[in-house]
Amino acid sequence: MPDAPSRKYLFLIADGMGDWPMQELGGRTVLGAANTPTMDAMARRGVAGLCRTIPPGMPPGSDVANMSLLGYDPAANHTGRGPIEAAAQGLALEPDDLVWRCNLVNLTALDADGIMLDYSSGHIATEAARALIDQMNASLPSLQRGDLQLIPGIQYRHLLVQKGGGHGPDARLHIRPPHDLTDKPIADDVAAYAGSAALATLLQEAAAFLAGPDNPTKARSLWPWGQGLPLHLDDFQQKTGLRGAVMSAVDLINGLGRAAGMTVLHAEGITGLLDTNYEGKVQASMDFLDSGGDFVFLHVEAPDECGHAGNIDDKIESIQRFDARVVRPLFERYGQTDAAFCIACDHLTPLARRTHVPEPVPFLLYWNDCSIRAGLNIFTEATAANTGLVIEPGHLLLDWIMRTVGDRA
Repeated sequence: MPDAPSRKYLFLIADGMGDWPMQELGGRTVLGAANTPTMDAMARRGVAGLCRTIPPGMPPGSDVANMSLLGYDPAANHTGRGPIEAAAQGLALEPDDLVWRCNLVNLTALDADGIMLDYSSGHIATEAARALIDQMNASLPSLQRGDLQLIPGIQYRHLLVQKGGGHGPDARLHIRPPHDLTDKPIADDVAAYAGSAALATLLQEAAAFLAGPDNPTKARSLWPWGQGLPLHLDDFQQKTGLRGAVMSAVDLINGLGRAAGMTVLHAEGITGLLDTNYEGKVQASMDFLDSGGDFVFLHVEAPDECGHAGNIDDKIESIQRFDARVVRPLFERYGQTDAAFCIACDHLTPLARRTHVPEPVPFLLYWNDCSIRAGLNIFTEATAANTGLVIEPGHLLLDWIMRTVGDRA
């Protein structure tokens, strides 16, 4: 295990913050249009560039991208979205179990003519979603045999475990992420589900239940996707010498952290949305660092959710809140120490597309005695790209940062 440096490392991640220039914003991106005085001040005294978090040929999901940012090669370690979120819950899995991420979604119909209306069922509340999952677990015939297990999660994000299915034909089914399908036909996915008798039957049973009087929410179907075998990662502290923690409202980040042996921090009122408890996330991160922690990965989901919704004003506001309520207080607390800050997004979620794209992401590195300043006035996608610095593959970013600030040879 490498020796632990005395320096603190803060990775501050605004999920999906990166975007494309927009005519509505005079050719600026939402990051360029947002008022971000703290990030801009750090850019004037720091280093910026691009990081390719999505390896060629891999889907541009938050699972792949955040695995890269934590220093793990997705090409070697990624097994699927579902297994990462299962790790967050500490599920006891067998090596040959097939684990699916399972959304509660709103569709026009679960058939060849169906359209995906909302991948989140109107951002269904966790309590309402759990009630539906509990009722389906108690009543759907497909969930009584034991080979399929529906596990409640947070809001619209749940899990489906197919016992012993990890090497069967269902492991090879291609189902698109529902957040890629807003207002689009689902015929290809319905046809893919039909290739699995177990899944097709479960989905029809669930759709019938969700269409009934016991469902007061917008959820109309289950949507299993992102399947894979259980996740195993090398221990983060053994790998880096850093005692690390993750702080996030979403199981994806918590699962990566738990699988890597990191501390999973908690705060009341964190939602993954614009109204999240920013102060609670910051305080939990400070408490960890001040009690002997070396590395914190603080993740804010709101910009990505606003990108999927196609809401320009909300995405700008989410970035401004990230700067004012996450970056600023942490910079005020640690900016005059020898702490190293990395500010980045995991992937771009362009408002014009309302889904992820695999382009390199902008990142900013700041530490107090930085002597290799990029000479930027503001932190945007374009200013980061103009430095010419590209970290590729992206899972080398953490190692590059530790070498750049002098903690690695």
